[in-house]
Order: sequence, then C-alpha cells, then structure tokens
Amino acid sequence: MSLKSTMLIDKHFKIAEVDPRLYGSFIEHLGRAVYGGIYEPGHPTADENGFRRDALEAIQALNVPIIRYPGGNFVSGYNWEDGVGPKEERKRLLELAWWTTETNEVGTNEFADWAKLVGSEVMMAVNLGTRGVDAARNLVEYCNHPSGSYYSDLRISHGYKEPHKFKTWCLGNEMDGPWQIGAKTAVEYGRLANETAKVMRWVDPSIELVACGSSSSGMSTFADWEATVLDLTYDQVDYLSLHTYYNNNENNSENFLAKSLDMDQFIYSVTAIADYMKAKKRSKKKLMLSLDEWNVWNSIGTSRAEERWHIAPPEFEDVYTLEDALAVGCFVITLLKHADRVKIACLAQLINVIAPIMTENGGPLWLQTTYFPYKHASLYGRGTVLQPITSSPKYDSKDFTDVPYLEAISVHNEEQGEITIFAVNRHLKEALDLDVDVRSFGAVSIIEYVVLEHDDIKAANTKARPNQVLPHNNGTAKVDGGQVSAVLGKASWNMIRLKVASN
Repeated sequence: MSLKSTMLIDKHFKIAEVDPRLYGSFIEHLGRAVYGGIYEPGHPTADENGFRRDALEAIQALNVPIIRYPGGNFVSGYNWEDGVGPKEERKRLLELAWWTTETNEVGTNEFADWAKLVGSEVMMAVNLGTRGVDAARNLVEYCNHPSGSYYSDLRISHGYKEPHKFKTWCLGNEMDGPWQIGAKTAVEYGRLANETAKVMRWVDPSIELVACGSSSSGMSTFADWEATVLDLTYDQVDYLSLHTYYNNNENNSENFLAKSLDMDQFIYSVTAIADYMKAKKRSKKKLMLSLDEWNVWNSIGTSRAEERWHIAPPEFEDVYTLEDALAVGCFVITLLKHADRVKIACLAQLINVIAPIMTENGGPLWLQTTYFPYKHASLYGRGTVLQPITSSPKYDSKDFTDVPYLEAISVHNEEQGEITIFAVNRHLKEALDLDVDVRSFGAVSIIEYVVLEHDDIKAANTKARPNQVLPHNNGTAKVDGGQVSAVLGKASWNMIRLKVASN
C-alpha cells in the first residue's frame, strides 16, 4: 500500500507576493568564484573583457535577480579603491580573510559590467571591519552619484559616465564572528552601522540597507545580538540579515532532509525579534529579512587557507549529490513559505565555491545537482505564494519529530495564468501519492511535470560524469475534475506546472 498525501490550494489563501530577489545569489573574492569562475581571460570562451561565456550562459539561464558582492568575510578587509582605475596600476595585496593574494583585476566596475551581462542587480557590501563611515559614503558617491563631485568624477574618469545605481547595500558582514576582520560587539557594530547608514542615505536617499544579524543561530550571542543591533539601527535599516548553512557530515539522510525545519524556526525567531523591536520603538515600519547566505556546505571547516598567499586557490569546492539537491529544494520551499518577511535570499555561492555551477581552469563547465531546484524555483516561482493545507505521513529523525514526508508549496502567477507546485518527497524508499485540490481555480491543465531523482541518493554530477543526475519530464500526473494527482518518486524533487483556463 503506497503512502498518500494531500494538498489543498485556494487562490484566496495568500501568503505574499514573491520578491524576485528571493532567488538571489552571492559571489565573493574567495577560492575560484571570481578568478577561474566568472573571470578567466585565457579561457577559450572568454570575451573581450575576460569573462567566461560558458559561465555567463549557465548563470543567465538561472535568471538570478540580484548577486551579493564582494563578500562575505573578504569585505571586512577590503579597500574598494584598490579595485578601480587602470588595472596595471592596481595593487597585489595579502588578503587576510582567506589567506590568499588578491590581484584586484576584478573590482566594482568590472563586476557591475558582468552583472549587467547576466541581467542581475548588485547587492553591494561595505567594509565595517577595518573601515567605516568615510569609506562607505565615498563608495556610494562613486557608484551612485551622477557627476560633479570628487568620487563621481573619479568613476567617470575610469570610463563609467553613468552611475551604477546600486540599490541594495549590506552594512558589513558577520560582524559578530571572531573569525571576522574587525569583529565587534553588538553595541560596537550597532552604533557604527547606524552612523554609516545615516551618512550613506545622505549621499543617496534611494538606497536600501541591510544590517548584520548573527552569523548563525548557533552563535552564543544569537537573539541578544539581533535585539541590540536593531535597538541601535531600526530607524535606519530596511532589512536584517540571516546566515545559515547545513550539512550531512553525519551521513544521516533522513535527519539531513529534515533540516529545513531548522531554517523555518530560525526565520520565525528572527521575525519575532524584529517585531518585538517594532513594538518597542512604537514604529510603523515592518522590518523585512535578508537571508543573504544559505546553502548546503559539507566542507565547512576544511579550508585550504594554511597554504597561504596563492592566487585563487580551489576552496570549498563541494561535490553535491541528489540528497543535497533535495535539501536545497526543501530550503527553497521554506523561503517561499516565509515570502511575507524574507524578501531577499542569496544562495551562497554561485560558482565553484559551494556552488551549483563548477568550472575547470582552461576547461569545461558542468552543472551540479543543486542547480536544478534553484533554476526551477527562480524561473517558475514568481507570483503569489499560496498557503497550502497539507496532510502527509510523518517520521522522526535524530534531531526532529513529526517531519512530513511531503514538503510542498505553490505559487500562482496570475499574469501568466499559471500555478506551480514545488514538492519534495523525503521518503528514501517509497513513492508518495499526492492529490492536490485546485477547484478554486476552475479548469486547469498540466503544462509540464519535471522530476529530479536517481536510484542512488549519493549520485552526483562531476567533470567525468556531468549528466548523471538530470531532471526529466516523465513524471506521472493527471487532472480530473479539479484534482491533480501525481506520484512523487522516492527521494525526489518535483515541479508541476499548471495552466489555468481563462474565463
């Protein structure tokens, strides 16, 4: 007897409109993300500016709306002036976050050019580790002011007449972490972030600002950090950041696939702190969240940084399996469930470093398993998230109880006349029958049913076998009288796209 689950979708049960930036990503000057990832002048596919065209095409296919840059831990020791101007005059410097040599071949302007090529906005970060108010205001002037001032005219002299108009800015990175260059207490950071935000807004009142939350919910200062920082910055910032990574280093797949429940609780907790501060401040502003670092990170703590001062050495080049893709799918669904408060989210990172896209220096590019759920959500998860009513058999794991085998959400794109259902079957051995009630939409038909699955949950795509785990369109689904029925294979990621008949 097969396992059975149900899902009711009603067009009136709305969570929120999806902010496209929910499908953002992140590129840091770390490992081969920049040099050897997006930029490799000697590569056969390189364009006239040194950007790899094969990487451009793979990223363009994701429709990434925003990319955080240049860090990450890197930004806390970064002088932005070192990355602008004539390349032959730029300094080679010791980079202390990752113990490498930074050539500064790619800086603010080059990244802005590249982001335009892939169709993404830039989420710019300022250095609040070794620097502060002065450098931040000058960077905003350089990037966003039209002309007639020292730094805007400096940009023009560098060949960029039009301002970049970066809208979203991070006030530092993980400033609570002892690993961070210039780490600070919550009070130290909150005071600096508030003053920096104030002056950045004076330069450009149109920008949005993200304050640093805790580096993870496991930090000893978690919650106290958020409360203190928001107490000091609430009136000046628009978002509070969250960072969270997960792994299966215990090799317990059932427990690993349940870790989206931890992400869910993390978001609820930070939302509660933000709303407490709203009440304390008697504010009318509802603070939103930016989960601007999230991913599966199995190699965390295994840095090659002891081999110091190399240029762009391989770092954190995780090989992702099917189960990693299923976890990413569960995390994407969790983000959509919180679309009313999480407006920005960045899969960290985009290429080579714990990434869905991998390259070889001078060689080919291939797509990891995690590329596919991220792509499906980014392309077809636009519109209004609907609150589903679901029932599913459940299981207990090492760290979690009552874990539903079915993890699912739906998004209604009214403009396109489409509904997309994203679903993960967490069961490692059995298929899951899913019946979805869509009667509130009237007549619907199936556009496509895409499945990512493999007999071996540890299967991965590699340079030698780049096509071992690929999505297919052979899933079993049908529509009958306002009911969509599908069979979700064991340990599978599923996307069911429905067309709503026009009245």
